[in-house]
Amino acid sequence: MTPVSNNIDAVKKQIKETALACGRDPETITLIGVSKRKSADRVSEAIEAGLTHLGENYIQEAVDKIERLGKNSACWHFIGHLQSNKAKFAVRYFDYIHTVDTVKLAREIDKQAAKIGKVQRILLQINIAKEDTKSGAGAKDAISLAREFNGFENLSVDGLMCMPPFFNDPENARIHFKRLGQIQQEIKAGGVENLVHLSMGMSNDFKVAVEEGSTMVRVGTAIFGGRD
Repeated sequence: MTPVSNNIDAVKKQIKETALACGRDPETITLIGVSKRKSADRVSEAIEAGLTHLGENYIQEAVDKIERLGKNSACWHFIGHLQSNKAKFAVRYFDYIHTVDTVKLAREIDKQAAKIGKVQRILLQINIAKEDTKSGAGAKDAISLAREFNGFENLSVDGLMCMPPFFNDPENARIHFKRLGQIQQEIKAGGVENLVHLSMGMSNDFKVAVEEGSTMVRVGTAIFGGRD
């Protein structure tokens, strides 16, 4: 087995053990390998080792990789900041877009999806800790945005995404994961009921995220090591 294969197995084991310990079904949690800045060969190695979901942050890098590896080689998630003028590429190449935070961007994604007869799965990104350096909608706007997004014919609003601050102690992230779960329930109570996913948790804090209801964990370093 390769180091990447060993790492994937180790992360999957931790997800399973954490889920079972808090009474959750491990099958409801998707491991997304964050493959930004990793070569197509490294990503291919991960796919061969059983990683079926991959997350990319940069459109051009991702397009090059997906073209080489094949769109059907994995389920592809766009998890970086998306500019409206790149929406057509995101729609063409990605199964999920996690970082939709404005009506302008949602409208453009819907327009591009309509052109190719696709219903694009998206997540509403929340700036959970109100950080100036991060994208995402404010929690107070979440219900109104989710309703507007839900009105587009070629969008499926499948959940919420957040990226809390980095903490050396992952316990400090718990309050933010818990808050995203609360926002999900508030949006559902507000009439948008198809929010299945909570995309939260990264290499250092995914176990806490699983305990707080995450259905998608985005793990890069713990699988691929540091940035190339």
